[in-house]
Amino acid sequence: MSSAWPCLRRARDHDPARRCPVLLGDGDGAPGLGSVAWAERDALAAWPVLFHRAPGALRLRAEPGAALDAALDQVHRALRAQGLIRAWRDEPYPWLDETGRRHAVIERAAARFWGALTFGAHCNGYLAGPDGRPSHLWIAQRSPHKPTDPGMLDNLIGGGVPLGQTPREALLREAWEEAGLQADELTALRPGRVFELHCDIPEGLQREWLFVFDLALPPGRVPQNQDGEVAGFRCLPLDEALAQVRAGALTTDAGLATLDFASRHGLLTAADAQALQALQVAPAAARRVEPTLQIR
Repeated sequence: MSSAWPCLRRARDHDPARRCPVLLGDGDGAPGLGSVAWAERDALAAWPVLFHRAPGALRLRAEPGAALDAALDQVHRALRAQGLIRAWRDEPYPWLDETGRRHAVIERAAARFWGALTFGAHCNGYLAGPDGRPSHLWIAQRSPHKPTDPGMLDNLIGGGVPLGQTPREALLREAWEEAGLQADELTALRPGRVFELHCDIPEGLQREWLFVFDLALPPGRVPQNQDGEVAGFRCLPLDEALAQVRAGALTTDAGLATLDFASRHGLLTAADAQALQALQVAPAAARRVEPTLQIR
Protein backbone atom coordinates (compact mmCIF):
# COMPACT_ATOMS: atom_id res chain seq x y z
CA MET A 1 0.00 0.00 0.00
CA SER A 2 1.06 3.59 -0.57
CA SER A 3 3.39 4.89 2.12
CA ALA A 4 1.91 8.38 1.71
CA TRP A 5 -1.38 7.47 3.42
CA PRO A 6 -1.17 5.64 6.77
CA CYS A 7 -4.86 4.70 6.63
CA LEU A 8 -4.24 2.56 3.54
CA ARG A 9 -1.60 0.55 5.41
CA ARG A 10 -3.62 0.32 8.62
CA ALA A 11 -6.72 -0.88 6.79
CA ARG A 12 -4.98 -4.17 5.94
CA ASP A 13 -2.51 -4.45 8.82
CA HIS A 14 -3.36 -8.00 9.89
CA ASP A 15 -1.34 -11.07 10.88
CA PRO A 16 -3.56 -14.14 10.24
CA ALA A 17 -1.18 -16.40 12.16
CA ARG A 18 -2.31 -14.76 15.41
CA ARG A 19 -5.90 -15.94 15.09
CA CYS A 20 -7.85 -19.20 14.99
CA PRO A 21 -10.74 -19.61 12.51
CA VAL A 22 -14.24 -19.85 14.01
CA LEU A 23 -16.60 -22.19 12.16
CA LEU A 24 -20.30 -22.95 12.59
CA GLY A 25 -20.88 -26.66 13.18
CA ASP A 26 -18.73 -29.74 12.77
CA GLY A 27 -19.26 -30.76 9.18
CA ASP A 28 -17.01 -30.27 6.20
CA GLY A 29 -17.64 -26.96 4.52
CA ALA A 30 -18.93 -25.37 7.74
CA PRO A 31 -19.42 -21.64 7.21
CA GLY A 32 -16.86 -19.29 8.71
CA LEU A 33 -17.99 -16.83 11.36
CA GLY A 34 -14.70 -15.03 11.91
CA SER A 35 -11.74 -15.83 14.14
CA VAL A 36 -10.46 -15.60 17.69
CA ALA A 37 -6.97 -14.87 18.97
CA TRP A 38 -5.06 -18.05 19.76
CA ALA A 39 -4.02 -16.46 23.04
CA GLU A 40 -7.68 -16.06 24.04
CA ARG A 41 -9.14 -19.32 22.73
CA ASP A 42 -8.45 -21.19 25.96
CA ALA A 43 -10.81 -18.86 27.83
CA LEU A 44 -13.69 -20.42 25.87
CA ALA A 45 -13.04 -23.84 27.42
CA ALA A 46 -15.41 -22.75 30.18
CA TRP A 47 -18.30 -23.32 27.75
CA PRO A 48 -17.68 -26.81 26.28
CA VAL A 49 -21.31 -27.22 25.21
CA LEU A 50 -21.06 -24.18 22.96
CA PHE A 51 -17.47 -24.36 21.72
CA HIS A 52 -15.34 -27.26 20.49
CA ARG A 53 -11.60 -26.64 20.18
CA ALA A 54 -10.88 -28.69 17.08
CA PRO A 55 -7.43 -28.91 15.45
CA GLY A 56 -6.82 -25.62 13.67
CA ALA A 57 -10.25 -24.17 14.40
CA LEU A 58 -12.86 -23.32 17.01
CA ARG A 59 -16.32 -24.68 16.23
CA LEU A 60 -19.55 -23.14 17.50
CA ARG A 61 -22.04 -25.95 18.20
CA ALA A 62 -25.48 -24.41 18.48
CA GLU A 63 -28.57 -23.76 16.43
CA PRO A 64 -29.31 -20.11 15.63
CA GLY A 65 -32.12 -18.57 17.64
CA ALA A 66 -33.01 -16.79 20.85
CA ALA A 67 -31.37 -19.48 23.01
CA LEU A 68 -28.03 -19.03 21.24
CA ASP A 69 -28.27 -15.24 21.51
CA ALA A 70 -28.88 -15.54 25.27
CA ALA A 71 -26.03 -18.03 25.73
CA LEU A 72 -23.61 -15.82 23.81
CA ASP A 73 -24.65 -12.83 25.87
CA GLN A 74 -23.63 -14.68 29.04
CA VAL A 75 -20.32 -15.67 27.45
CA HIS A 76 -19.60 -12.10 26.36
CA ARG A 77 -20.37 -10.64 29.76
CA ALA A 78 -18.01 -13.14 31.37
CA LEU A 79 -15.29 -12.30 28.84
CA ARG A 80 -15.88 -8.63 29.53
CA ALA A 81 -15.32 -9.25 33.24
CA GLN A 82 -12.01 -10.93 32.35
CA GLY A 83 -10.95 -7.92 30.29
CA LEU A 84 -11.05 -9.86 27.00
CA ILE A 85 -13.92 -7.82 25.53
CA ARG A 86 -13.46 -4.07 25.75
CA ALA A 87 -15.40 -0.90 24.85
CA TRP A 88 -18.80 -2.41 25.70
CA ARG A 89 -21.62 -0.54 23.96
CA ASP A 90 -24.95 -2.29 24.73
CA GLU A 91 -25.67 -2.27 20.99
CA PRO A 92 -26.94 -5.36 19.13
CA TYR A 93 -24.99 -6.37 16.03
CA PRO A 94 -25.69 -9.23 13.63
CA TRP A 95 -23.19 -12.10 13.57
CA LEU A 96 -22.91 -13.04 9.92
CA ASP A 97 -21.10 -15.85 8.16
CA GLU A 98 -18.87 -15.30 5.16
CA THR A 99 -21.87 -15.32 2.79
CA GLY A 100 -23.71 -12.60 4.72
CA ARG A 101 -26.23 -14.94 6.38
CA ARG A 102 -27.07 -14.03 9.98
CA HIS A 103 -26.69 -16.68 12.69
CA ALA A 104 -26.85 -14.71 15.94
CA VAL A 105 -27.21 -11.30 17.55
CA ILE A 106 -24.22 -10.21 19.63
CA GLU A 107 -22.96 -7.20 21.56
CA ARG A 108 -21.13 -4.72 19.34
CA ALA A 109 -17.88 -4.93 21.32
CA ALA A 110 -17.84 -8.74 20.97
CA ALA A 111 -17.64 -8.42 17.19
CA ARG A 112 -13.97 -7.42 17.47
CA PHE A 113 -13.22 -10.34 19.81
CA TRP A 114 -14.63 -12.72 17.18
CA GLY A 115 -13.27 -10.89 14.15
CA ALA A 116 -16.85 -10.83 12.90
CA LEU A 117 -17.92 -8.86 9.85
CA THR A 118 -19.38 -5.47 10.82
CA PHE A 119 -20.50 -2.40 8.93
CA GLY A 120 -19.80 1.30 9.33
CA ALA A 121 -21.12 4.48 7.71
CA HIS A 122 -19.17 7.74 7.38
CA CYS A 123 -20.13 11.05 5.81
CA ASN A 124 -17.83 13.67 4.32
CA GLY A 125 -19.36 17.07 5.04
CA TYR A 126 -18.09 19.67 2.60
CA LEU A 127 -18.47 23.24 1.39
CA ALA A 128 -18.48 24.15 -2.29
CA GLY A 129 -16.82 27.23 -3.73
CA PRO A 130 -18.37 29.68 -6.25
CA ASP A 131 -17.50 27.28 -9.07
CA GLY A 132 -19.52 24.51 -7.43
CA ARG A 133 -16.46 22.40 -6.67
CA PRO A 134 -15.70 21.28 -3.10
CA SER A 135 -13.35 23.68 -1.32
CA HIS A 136 -13.48 22.69 2.37
CA LEU A 137 -14.18 19.63 4.51
CA TRP A 138 -15.73 19.59 7.97
CA ILE A 139 -13.44 17.60 10.28
CA ALA A 140 -14.53 16.48 13.73
CA GLN A 141 -12.33 15.80 16.73
CA ARG A 142 -13.40 12.81 18.76
CA SER A 143 -13.94 13.25 22.46
CA PRO A 144 -10.94 12.29 24.63
CA HIS A 145 -13.37 10.06 26.53
CA LYS A 146 -14.35 7.87 23.55
CA PRO A 147 -13.61 4.17 24.18
CA THR A 148 -11.97 3.86 20.76
CA ASP A 149 -9.58 6.29 19.06
CA PRO A 150 -10.03 9.05 21.67
CA GLY A 151 -9.02 12.51 20.53
CA MET A 152 -8.37 11.55 16.92
CA LEU A 153 -9.82 13.41 13.95
CA ASP A 154 -12.91 12.12 12.19
CA ASN A 155 -15.44 12.86 9.46
CA LEU A 156 -18.49 15.08 9.93
CA ILE A 157 -20.60 12.01 10.81
CA GLY A 158 -19.57 8.43 11.40
CA GLY A 159 -20.62 5.36 13.29
CA GLY A 160 -21.36 1.66 13.32
CA VAL A 161 -24.39 0.08 11.69
CA PRO A 162 -26.45 -1.81 14.30
CA LEU A 163 -28.95 -4.58 13.79
CA GLY A 164 -32.12 -3.38 12.07
CA GLN A 165 -30.62 -0.42 10.20
CA THR A 166 -29.04 0.12 6.80
CA PRO A 167 -25.88 2.23 6.54
CA ARG A 168 -27.94 5.20 5.36
CA GLU A 169 -30.40 4.84 8.24
CA ALA A 170 -27.54 4.62 10.74
CA LEU A 171 -26.06 7.79 9.30
CA LEU A 172 -29.37 9.64 9.57
CA ARG A 173 -29.52 8.71 13.26
CA GLU A 174 -25.91 9.69 13.90
CA ALA A 175 -26.34 13.00 12.06
CA TRP A 176 -28.33 14.52 14.91
CA GLU A 177 -26.32 12.92 17.73
CA GLU A 178 -22.92 13.85 16.35
CA ALA A 179 -23.51 17.04 14.35
CA GLY A 180 -26.97 18.39 15.27
CA LEU A 181 -28.26 17.94 11.72
CA GLN A 182 -31.98 17.40 11.15
CA ALA A 183 -33.29 14.79 8.72
CA ASP A 184 -34.41 17.44 6.21
CA GLU A 185 -30.82 18.70 6.05
CA LEU A 186 -29.68 15.32 4.73
CA THR A 187 -31.87 15.12 1.64
CA ALA A 188 -28.77 15.83 -0.46
CA LEU A 189 -26.85 12.89 1.04
CA ARG A 190 -25.03 11.06 -1.76
CA PRO A 191 -23.36 7.64 -1.60
CA GLY A 192 -19.68 7.17 -2.31
CA ARG A 193 -18.01 3.77 -2.38
CA VAL A 194 -17.72 0.87 0.08
CA PHE A 195 -14.36 -0.27 1.44
CA GLU A 196 -13.21 -3.33 3.37
CA LEU A 197 -11.01 -3.02 6.44
CA HIS A 198 -9.20 -6.09 7.79
CA CYS A 199 -6.86 -4.96 10.55
CA ASP A 200 -5.61 -5.90 13.99
CA ILE A 201 -6.67 -3.40 16.65
CA PRO A 202 -6.39 -3.37 20.48
CA GLU A 203 -9.95 -4.76 20.78
CA GLY A 204 -9.25 -7.68 18.45
CA LEU A 205 -9.77 -7.83 14.69
CA GLN A 206 -11.68 -5.19 12.74
CA ARG A 207 -13.37 -6.73 9.71
CA GLU A 208 -15.62 -3.97 8.47
CA TRP A 209 -17.32 -2.77 5.34
CA LEU A 210 -17.25 1.01 5.39
CA PHE A 211 -20.06 2.76 3.48
CA VAL A 212 -19.04 6.30 2.47
CA PHE A 213 -21.44 9.20 1.86
CA ASP A 214 -21.06 12.89 1.02
CA LEU A 215 -23.13 15.84 2.18
CA ALA A 216 -22.84 19.47 1.04
CA LEU A 217 -23.49 21.93 3.86
CA PRO A 218 -24.48 25.51 3.12
CA PRO A 219 -22.13 28.34 4.10
CA GLY A 220 -22.70 29.39 7.69
CA ARG A 221 -24.15 26.04 8.80
CA VAL A 222 -21.92 25.02 11.69
CA PRO A 223 -22.38 21.48 13.07
CA GLN A 224 -23.02 21.16 16.81
CA ASN A 225 -22.44 17.92 18.68
CA GLN A 226 -25.34 16.70 20.86
CA ASP A 227 -24.13 13.55 22.61
CA GLY A 228 -20.72 14.56 23.99
CA GLU A 229 -18.80 12.22 21.68
CA VAL A 230 -17.30 15.03 19.58
CA ALA A 231 -15.00 17.64 21.11
CA GLY A 232 -15.42 20.09 18.24
CA PHE A 233 -15.44 20.70 14.48
CA ARG A 234 -13.10 22.49 12.09
CA CYS A 235 -13.79 23.51 8.50
CA LEU A 236 -10.50 22.90 6.68
CA PRO A 237 -9.47 23.68 3.11
CA LEU A 238 -9.21 20.45 1.16
CA ASP A 239 -5.43 20.49 1.04
CA GLU A 240 -5.23 20.94 4.82
CA ALA A 241 -7.71 18.11 5.40
CA LEU A 242 -5.67 15.81 3.17
CA ALA A 243 -2.50 16.85 5.01
CA GLN A 244 -4.13 15.61 8.23
CA VAL A 245 -4.94 12.29 6.54
CA ARG A 246 -1.35 12.04 5.32
CA ALA A 247 -0.10 12.70 8.86
CA GLY A 248 -2.24 9.86 10.24
CA ALA A 249 -4.29 12.22 12.42
CA LEU A 250 -7.64 10.76 11.29
CA THR A 251 -8.99 7.38 12.30
CA THR A 252 -8.50 4.64 9.72
CA ASP A 253 -12.20 4.71 8.76
CA ALA A 254 -12.27 8.50 8.47
CA GLY A 255 -9.04 8.56 6.50
CA LEU A 256 -10.44 6.11 3.95
CA ALA A 257 -13.69 8.06 3.65
CA THR A 258 -11.75 11.29 3.08
CA LEU A 259 -9.53 9.66 0.46
CA ASP A 260 -12.61 8.31 -1.31
CA PHE A 261 -13.97 11.87 -1.49
CA ALA A 262 -10.62 13.14 -2.79
CA SER A 263 -10.36 10.35 -5.34
CA ARG A 264 -13.82 10.96 -6.75
CA HIS A 265 -12.94 14.64 -7.19
CA GLY A 266 -9.64 13.95 -8.95
CA LEU A 267 -7.39 14.99 -6.06
CA LEU A 268 -5.30 11.81 -5.78
CA THR A 269 -2.50 10.55 -7.98
CA ALA A 270 -3.30 7.60 -10.20
CA ALA A 271 -1.19 5.32 -7.99
CA ASP A 272 -2.92 6.41 -4.78
CA ALA A 273 -6.36 6.11 -6.39
CA GLN A 274 -5.46 2.57 -7.48
CA ALA A 275 -4.26 1.66 -3.99
CA LEU A 276 -7.54 2.91 -2.54
CA GLN A 277 -9.57 1.05 -5.14
CA ALA A 278 -7.89 -2.21 -4.08
CA LEU A 279 -9.85 -1.94 -0.80
CA GLN A 280 -13.22 -1.44 -2.49
CA VAL A 281 -16.07 -3.90 -1.96
CA ALA A 282 -17.86 -4.87 -5.16
CA PRO A 283 -21.06 -2.77 -5.41
CA ALA A 284 -23.21 -5.86 -6.02
CA ALA A 285 -21.90 -7.50 -2.82
CA ALA A 286 -22.62 -4.34 -0.80
CA ARG A 287 -26.19 -4.23 -2.09
CA ARG A 288 -26.81 -7.87 -1.20
CA VAL A 289 -25.98 -7.45 2.48
CA GLU A 290 -28.29 -4.50 3.27
CA PRO A 291 -31.54 -6.54 3.51
CA THR A 292 -29.83 -8.80 6.07
CA LEU A 293 -29.02 -5.81 8.28
CA GLN A 294 -32.63 -4.57 8.33
CA ILE A 295 -34.04 -7.82 9.76
CA ARG A 296 -34.40 -7.77 13.55
